[in-house]
Amino acid sequence: MRRPKLKKASKRLSCHKRYKIQKKIREHHRKVRKEAKKHGRKKPKKDPGVPSAAPFKEELLREAEQRKQRLEELKQKQKLNRQKEHEKKRKREAKKNADKIKEKAEGKESSRKSKAKTNKLPAKNSKQWFCRELKKVLEASDVVLEVLDARDPMGCRCPQVEQAVTCSGGDKKLLLVLNKIDLVTKENLEKWLNYLNKEFPTVAFKSATLMKDKTMEQVTKRRVRVDLARTTQCFGSKCLLKLLQEYGKTQNRAIQVGVVGFPNVGKSSIINSLKGVRACNVGLTRGVTKSMQIVQIDKQTKLLDSPSIIADPSNSALALALRSIIDTEESGSADVLEGVHAILNHCNKKQVMMRYNIPDFKDTEEFLALLAQKRGMLKKGGVPDTENIAQLLLSDWTGAKISYHSHPPEPQRPPPYLTEDKIAEMQQCFNLKNLEEENNKTVEALKYPSPANSIIFKSAGMANGTIEENKVIEEASAWENLETSKEEEDEEDDEEEEEEDFTESDDDEDDMEEEMDVEEESKVPVSRKAKLGKRETGPTNSEKETAENSNSLSLSLDKKAEEDDDYDFNTDYV
Repeated sequence: MRRPKLKKASKRLSCHKRYKIQKKIREHHRKVRKEAKKHGRKKPKKDPGVPSAAPFKEELLREAEQRKQRLEELKQKQKLNRQKEHEKKRKREAKKNADKIKEKAEGKESSRKSKAKTNKLPAKNSKQWFCRELKKVLEASDVVLEVLDARDPMGCRCPQVEQAVTCSGGDKKLLLVLNKIDLVTKENLEKWLNYLNKEFPTVAFKSATLMKDKTMEQVTKRRVRVDLARTTQCFGSKCLLKLLQEYGKTQNRAIQVGVVGFPNVGKSSIINSLKGVRACNVGLTRGVTKSMQIVQIDKQTKLLDSPSIIADPSNSALALALRSIIDTEESGSADVLEGVHAILNHCNKKQVMMRYNIPDFKDTEEFLALLAQKRGMLKKGGVPDTENIAQLLLSDWTGAKISYHSHPPEPQRPPPYLTEDKIAEMQQCFNLKNLEEENNKTVEALKYPSPANSIIFKSAGMANGTIEENKVIEEASAWENLETSKEEEDEEDDEEEEEEDFTESDDDEDDMEEEMDVEEESKVPVSRKAKLGKRETGPTNSEKETAENSNSLSLSLDKKAEEDDDYDFNTDYV
């Protein structure tokens, strides 16, 4: 049974109680008055003045007037002295503020000059920083491992890095590591090993995909689909460690090995598989490694993890799409669409249709629309989300999800910086026969995808990379100028606010002094007028954002909607 709601008690008093309270209040006031009379607290009587019958009345009145005048003169003198002291204080404070402003301006100018003279350290996410860290790794390493993706080894080779290592003048060696060999057919892998071994000693490698650590536990907790059919075992690590240890014995000292390559090639995963522990951060996003990281494997060998090589903007659209360090989420939709278009142009159309289970398509936009409809990636009104599906497709092709393979060029022509003497120098101190045997063992031990599931891919050749900072200074300097201009504006606003606060405080002090003087003389309160500021009318930030979004959506790439003048869902449903 639910209890019924009880009514609240009324606050009204009965007449008996009210009259009783009033009576007690009256009695209390009477007691207070009686006690005041006992203590002798009476009202001060008024001055009766000088009686008219008193002698020397006129002289007494004159003396009283003179006293009043003296008191007034003293008050005026005190007021003038206070004003003079206040003016002095204000001048001193104004001088101090002016000196501070001058010091700040001089400090800014000196700091700008020093920044212009000295080489300022770039930001960690900038391209300059990546170039600087990569150069550190190349200078500090005795052996450089250039990591290549087995699906497109030629597109992962950087001629600038190879030239810097071979033409360094020291005893530096360069090894090629062919990673992700489980995503390529067996015949294609053997062809590439034969091709690359003629130029540099190459190691077939398959890194461990899932390392047993906290990150693995997080993946299992989130219930992410993990392909358990693929083994987490590492292949080719023993062969690589043997090569490095033999080279260290010939040198009779501890060696440093730098790991270099384009983004998403598997540099950090190779270091983790050689160490046997997740020592370096690994991820599907591009540019996870941002600085040089030293990993000690044993007493003789140290591995140096480096940030990715920055692809030169002079490369083809395919190389920029697959090898660029900029993430697909940060780049524009036009760049992503160009990258997908370049990938589809370099692949077999029928194999792409079979891989994605999609009917025939005319162009990349239609392909992305069909793929978005199949995977359920739709916007409001059933419009396919082509931008997000293009980003997903690019991440699949750079990651280890899709198996595709490219054929090596038949007329093998080494680059101009690789002469026969240089090739012989690079192959010195390495046992090539043992290397071939170990590579054959790894090739036989692995499981490969069937040729029907692997897409044939036409490689665009070597990808140019930027190693020197001078080639990236223009973009960084523009960004720095924008930052300095913003800082200057903020500092100017702060200075204006400080000056306004100072003037307001001075005005308040003057008003307070005037009020005190008036209260002493006439005891009349002074009222201050409130200042109201006019509000400027204009469009708000939310209205501007909605207007920009509507403009961007109105420029959609639907040709049918333009021709037929049908109802466009993109422009109306925002």
